[in-house]
Amino acid sequence: MWRKVVWFFEMLKINEIFFSIQGESSFVGYPTVFIRTSGCHLRCTYCDTQYAYYDGEKLNLDQVIDIVKKYPAKHICLTGGEPLLQADSYPLMEKLCDLDYIVSLETSGDMSCAKVDPRVRKIIDVKTPDSGEPDKFSAENLELSDVNTEFKFVICSERDFIWSESFVKKNRLNEKYQVFYSPSYGEIKERWLAEKILSEKSKARLQLQLHKYIWSPDSRGV
Repeated sequence: MWRKVVWFFEMLKINEIFFSIQGESSFVGYPTVFIRTSGCHLRCTYCDTQYAYYDGEKLNLDQVIDIVKKYPAKHICLTGGEPLLQADSYPLMEKLCDLDYIVSLETSGDMSCAKVDPRVRKIIDVKTPDSGEPDKFSAENLELSDVNTEFKFVICSERDFIWSESFVKKNRLNEKYQVFYSPSYGEIKERWLAEKILSEKSKARLQLQLHKYIWSPDSRGV
């Protein structure tokens, strides 16, 4: 008797793949291949990638990796949207690490990163009150034991700054992780946030979205 064999391919809905300069995180400045997945369940007020909410095409993991290999970079950033909404993001990160790429993940913070390959640098958002998505955070992300974890706060106002400082101190983030404060582009001044960090003796690192200063803030593929 013949039996029908069904093959299941690991697939991801990809919005875009491009080669640029990393503008954020401790990897800032490195030439990087960005893999932007499609789909996001949050609607942050400062979102600059709304085009990734829905648009994209299905690619299997080998197709994604073949595209990545065309670029002369060792750094790979999986971003979105929200990459962890798609289960096959996990094996993609593993395969890229196995190929000796330096892999980072940009994620919204309300999904647990516990199953992410420990070789991957996790850049985890903590949504501030003025993000439009307050209280969207997975407490499991405070228990990650590996050193490849960073937390990012997008600061939209003085209220956000005060809230972020309280969150960092309460959870003792600076004792285990790198913490970045980023001014919401076009909403607060970079100098204001820099002076606030200094005057309040904050232990956070100031982070600017470097790509928005090199290219137009509305440009895609950078």
